[in-house]
Amino acid sequence: MSWYEIVIGIVLILVSLASVCLVLLQESRSAGLSGAIAGGAETFLGKNKGKSVEEKLVKFTKICTILFFVLALLSTLVVLFF
Repeated sequence: MSWYEIVIGIVLILVSLASVCLVLLQESRSAGLSGAIAGGAETFLGKNKGKSVEEKLVKFTKICTILFFVLALLSTLVVLFF
């Protein structure tokens, strides 16, 4: 086992753990109609602030997931061809 296989494996594990943590930090979307009615009392600025944090979490989750798949493909190609 070469040093680059070990490095790719460690980075792959770290990215997968980060992806799991990011998914767990996201807010559930199961509020439905009752959540929309109960959330009607919130101010416009309060809603946008929460949305921006949630949108950042979604963006980082997407980036982390793409990185995970690229690293998994790279590690497979390294094992097969080197």
